[in-house]
Order: sequence, then C-alpha cells, then structure tokens
Amino acid sequence: MSTEPPKLSSVNLLGIWFGAAVSIAEILTGSFLAPLGLAKGIATILVGHLIGALILFLAGVIGAQKNLTSMESTRLSFGIYGSYGFSLLNIIQLLGWTAIMIASGAAVFDEAATQLFAYSNPTLWSIGIGLFICFWIAVGLKNLAKINAVVVSLLFIFCVVLGFVIFRDAAAMGPLAEGSMSFGGGVELSVAMSLSWLPLIADYTRSARRPIRGTAFGVIGYAVGSSFMFIIGLGAALYSGTSDIGQILMAAGLGIPALFVVFFSTTTTTFLDVLSAGISCTNLFPRAGEKSVALLVCIAGVALALLAPLAQFENFLYFIGSVFAPLYAVLFTDYFILRRADSLTRNLNLKNGLLWLIGFVLYRLLLPYNTPVGTTTVVIILTGIICVLFYKAEQKWLSAKTK
Repeated sequence: MSTEPPKLSSVNLLGIWFGAAVSIAEILTGSFLAPLGLAKGIATILVGHLIGALILFLAGVIGAQKNLTSMESTRLSFGIYGSYGFSLLNIIQLLGWTAIMIASGAAVFDEAATQLFAYSNPTLWSIGIGLFICFWIAVGLKNLAKINAVVVSLLFIFCVVLGFVIFRDAAAMGPLAEGSMSFGGGVELSVAMSLSWLPLIADYTRSARRPIRGTAFGVIGYAVGSSFMFIIGLGAALYSGTSDIGQILMAAGLGIPALFVVFFSTTTTTFLDVLSAGISCTNLFPRAGEKSVALLVCIAGVALALLAPLAQFENFLYFIGSVFAPLYAVLFTDYFILRRADSLTRNLNLKNGLLWLIGFVLYRLLLPYNTPVGTTTVVIILTGIICVLFYKAEQKWLSAKTK
C-alpha cells in the first residue's frame, strides 16, 4: 500500500476539485453540444453531471472509508493482480490525458498569443506548461492548498466575466448549423467527462479528514465547476459560431486574461492527472516515489503532446467510459449491495473479471443507441444486475452442491 498522505479538509477538497473542473478540456467538450441549442444543451449538461456526480461520490466514498487509492480500491473486487491490470490501463489513460491537456492548452495559448503579440511558438508553450506542472508537483498537494485557492478564485472570476460576455446576447443564440447531437448523446458526453475522473477521485478523498463530508465537498466542487465550464463552452460556441476555443476566447475580448485562464487552468487540471499516475504506479511498485513517477509522466506527456496529433477527443472519452464504467459497476455492487467486497480480496478474481468484460462489451454495443440518460448509466445498472444474478446463481449452486 502507498504511504499515508497528509489529511485534507473538506474545503481543501472543494478547491482542488473545482480547480480540476476549470479547464480548456471542459469548455471544449461543452462546445460539442452546440448542435442541441442552448436550452437542450444546458439540460443535457445538468442531467449528465448529476449522474456523473453520483458515480464519483460512490467511488470516492469507498476510497475515503477504506483509506485506499483508486486503484487499490479495485483490489476489493478484482484482487491484487486484477488491480495491476487496471492500474496499467489507468496510467496509460492518464498519460493520454496529460498529452491532450498540454497540447490543447498550448494550442489555445498560441492562438491567443499570435493575435495579441504576433508571436507563435506552440512548442515553447507546451514546455512552459510542462515545467509549471513539474513545479506544482514539487510543491506538493498539501502545500498547494493556499496557492490553489488563489489561482482557482482568479480563474473563476475570469470565467464569470467570459460567461457574462457570452450570455448577454443569449436571446440571439440558436443551434449550431453544423454537426448533429441527440439528447442522450449529450448526456453521455457529460457523464463521460465525469467518468474520466473516476479512476482518480479516491486518490484524494482517502486524504479527507471527514470521509463522507470531504467526498461530498469534492464531488460538488467538480460537478458545479464542470457544469459551469460546459455551459461556457456551449454558449461560447453558439456565440461565436465555432467550437475553436482560441477563437472563442479572443472573440470575447479577454486579451491577456485569456492567456492566464488557459495557462493556469491547464496546470491545475493536469497536475491531478500526473500525480494520480504516480499514485497508481505505487499499486504496481510500492517503493516507487509518487512525485518521481508524476514528474516522469509529465515529461512523457509533454513529449507526446509535441509529437502526436490531437484528434479523436470524443472517442478517447468514450473509451475511458467503456473501461471504467463496468469496473466500478462491479465494485459498487460488491461494496454497497452485496456487502462482500472484503471477502473477495485475493490474488485474482476471474469471476469479476468476466463480469467486467461483459460490461465492457455491453458499453461498446450500446454506445450507438442513445437513451435519454446516456449509455454509462444503462451499462452500470445492467452490469450491476448481472452481478447480483450471477451471485445468487452461484449461491444456489453451492448450496445444492453441499446437500
């Protein structure tokens, strides 16, 4: 198990997770909902984030109550060796997120800098963002509490200003002409963004002084902040007629404050990704230093951001959902419904591994068929039902066998 982290207050967790939500990626994802128009788009955001918040809360509570990181929590249902596989997948997706965040942040920063100063150098901006994330890692989560509170407060103020500029002409907004999006697809996109934090949340709620309260504060901070960012992205796309974040920020006339928003929002969000990659690595290699691994992931993320094209962002989110939604469906069922998680700890649980695989296939099969509550909710419920039925059938078989 990893070393005992410093305890965090509920307010600390609120600030950390609100800061995680204030990001270019959240605004970008919100802009994808523009074909729905303002009213329907906001409805999908609220429904999706309500579902996502509930799922995040359940995952965070397990880590907080058991004092386990997110990947250590998977041991309860999948065993030690099972958790190794999910830890490796989590590190890979966190590396991907790091590259996406740095590349998208640098691209938007470069577009704003080009218009403001006629200077373009995305490579320099990527390296600069990476170095600042490394500084964030070196300072540490506990020592960042006050700095993070100031940065997040300033980011929130700038985003409120951006929102005011965008929505003062809300009456003239209509659906974006290009693209198509169903209501269920919009809900799923909102849930998928919340789900991207599912394999991370217990890494921080395990540090809560008050497990339930701290988890609730962290989830509320993320859900409110993320909903706000999504709505900003939605409104901005309708306001400017484009989903290009750089153009949106400059169209709003923010100027230099836009550079601040891009740079620091990328830092506060990506910091959690790289730190959680370090924490996940300790589940594989207990002697590995969390900060050392986090620094390596950050450096690799910068290199990947410079070398790999930024594309298929939506598909990346859906892939995360297909892996981690059924994983946590099995864990939630064992922990909260069957109440047997503690009795399942072993080197490898092949039965639950099979149930996860069924859930994974279900997600991929159901993804094209949008329901009003999206795909994730349906998959979690169906996977949970299958888990319960499998457990009852197993109990009946064992009972008959002993007679």
